[in-house]
Amino acid sequence: MIIIKIAGGLGNQMQQYAVYRKLLGMGKKVKLDLSWFAPDIQEKMLAPREFELPLFVDLPYEKCTDEERAHFLDQRFLEKLSGKTLKKLGLRENSNDKVFTETRMYHPEIFDFEDKYIEGYFACQKYYGDIMPELQKRFVFPEHSVKDIHQRNMALVSKIDQQNAVSVHIRRGDYLAPENVAILGNIATEEYYRCAMKYFEDKYPDVHFYIFTSDHKYAREKYSDEGKYTIVDWNTGKDSVQDLMLMSHCLGNICANSTFSFWGARLNGREGREVIRTATMRNNQKCDPALMHDYWGDWILMDKDGVIV
Repeated sequence: MIIIKIAGGLGNQMQQYAVYRKLLGMGKKVKLDLSWFAPDIQEKMLAPREFELPLFVDLPYEKCTDEERAHFLDQRFLEKLSGKTLKKLGLRENSNDKVFTETRMYHPEIFDFEDKYIEGYFACQKYYGDIMPELQKRFVFPEHSVKDIHQRNMALVSKIDQQNAVSVHIRRGDYLAPENVAILGNIATEEYYRCAMKYFEDKYPDVHFYIFTSDHKYAREKYSDEGKYTIVDWNTGKDSVQDLMLMSHCLGNICANSTFSFWGARLNGREGREVIRTATMRNNQKCDPALMHDYWGDWILMDKDGVIV
């Protein structure tokens, strides 16, 4: 059996679920570990999270039992095994080599696993790019919890479908916090967004940009021309998943260094769609253009200075 740990925010959970679907499709026995969301764990987190995959309509998954998790993680369980059993299982006493942790952008070896506990965020498009049509069908968006806002979103979908519409996701908030800026800041810069928008302006003179961000004050000051920009500021809380739905209808997607951005683009099934993403996700990540183009397929990679790499 393979168990995949689900952790992090919605975008990360979707990536872990995508790996789950990929491994299931290969005929492997796979389950999800949801223990990270237990109250006693989340109360210690600086930014507590909830298990959000059930936001999608009837998304199928199977979670592991405590005993199945213990087979991989509980050292006391390993220590109770006889030496003979340990040898038979290929384990060393007090070892935990049944656990695999992601340490780089892409690990093709995970597809060879048969008996492993897997933890990581698996942001790389190459893990599941080939099953994206399946994932687009699996992630069924719910209606907005407020009927009037649901109708507003549906009216906007109809409009977007008829436009040369481009989504722009701007992640500020926690990315500007002192403890995060060194790793995540100064990547999706204002120059990055200016050049990414110009890329679409040059292709579509009538392009209309839809701005998605939690920093609505910044957006209103920066993108005040209502003839060119629409600031989507009404999908909040758990209804923020509606922003992904709206992004998925656009002709183009401009992503922040954010997995939420990525899923707005990944779920986009519009013919001829183009995606621009930051060349790196973190400041401690080097950009190897050859590798990145291999890992991210037809996505357009742009650096913080607005240069396509």
